[in-house]
Amino acid sequence: MYQTLLTTLENGIFTITINRPDKLNALNKQVFTDLDHAIDEVYNNAEIKTVLITGAGAKAFVAGADITEFGGLTKEEAMALAKRGQDVFFKIENSKKPIVAAVNGFALGGGCELAMACHFRLCSENAKFGQPEVNLGLLPGYGGTQRLTQLVGKGKSMELQMTAHLIDANEALQIGLVNHVTTPESLLERTKDILQIIMSKAPIAIAKVIECINIAVVSDSAYTAGKSGYDKEVEAFGDCFITEDMKEGTTAFLEKRKANFTGN
Repeated sequence: MYQTLLTTLENGIFTITINRPDKLNALNKQVFTDLDHAIDEVYNNAEIKTVLITGAGAKAFVAGADITEFGGLTKEEAMALAKRGQDVFFKIENSKKPIVAAVNGFALGGGCELAMACHFRLCSENAKFGQPEVNLGLLPGYGGTQRLTQLVGKGKSMELQMTAHLIDANEALQIGLVNHVTTPESLLERTKDILQIIMSKAPIAIAKVIECINIAVVSDSAYTAGKSGYDKEVEAFGDCFITEDMKEGTTAFLEKRKANFTGN
């Protein structure tokens, strides 16, 4: 179905593997086309509850954009290329279903940007992160200047993007770029364990958590003029309050049993 991705659906977890190991899974136009369609599948397939994104092979999650496609582009074509990447990553970021990155090696340039577009990240001990675009006379174009700053703060983001310095898994954990570091062998299993926990919670509430937290890291003007993330939280709380899942969750709590959420 996809030229550059491998996908599996097991127990509600949809695993998307960027499958260009001979190119260290570099992002080219076809990868973006395939990712776009795969995220559409996530949005539209009710059997998909959560998503895991990783890379094929032992060396790289995604080592960056495919630079061979950059030659001869006009300014307008380059802007369109960046906008295309941003649009696909926005779809990942705004998915109502949790999308988690399992970073199994190099996550550089566009690869780091892909990982940051996911709702959170786990990585293996051999992972390396960086935005080395200034080495090419460029800057991140798929949202990296914004998301890295949101995740690690202005000063660290400035340093990493201006020096093109690569950081290892432990530093990524220390600065908040990733949530957990595991062995390469246990990375996928650990990620799936967390996704299984998330899938035991109320799906509508999870979707509202994603929506409200995403608003928290953008300016109010980028949301709705005169309306804050706090206002959205109040509205989302009300939306959840009238769901069958809320009734089930509170009843289960009072009856001291595990809730059986249906997404209604």
